Amino acid sequence: MASNTDFVQFIADQCASAGNIMTKKMFGDYGIYCNGKIFGLICDNRFYLKPVDEIRNLLRDVQLCPPYEGAKPYFYIADVDDRDYISMIVSETVKHLPEPKPKRKKR
Repeated sequence: MASNTDFVQFIADQCASAGNIMTKKMFGDYGIYCNGKIFGLICDNRFYLKPVDEIRNLLRDVQLCPPYEGAKPYFYIADVDDRDYISMIVSETVKHLPEPKPKRKKR
């Protein structure tokens, strides 16, 4: 089951104070970006953060599970209603992710 656009927009709004938030449809679900870095996924109306060790102690509930079959485990974030909490963990996650690789020019 794919995520509905209302839920995707809700998550993007919850993350808004972390930076420039953008979502991109990918394989029926969504990737979510902050300042050009992909930091999470929205799959089946569930929000997942890339597993960054530095934020583990900031999470209220640590649940590692794959967002879809065959995927590596991500932090599943069940408590999405607290905007300050979501923005804080997104901001901290993005700090610890590498810069995106420059895109190659197409010939």
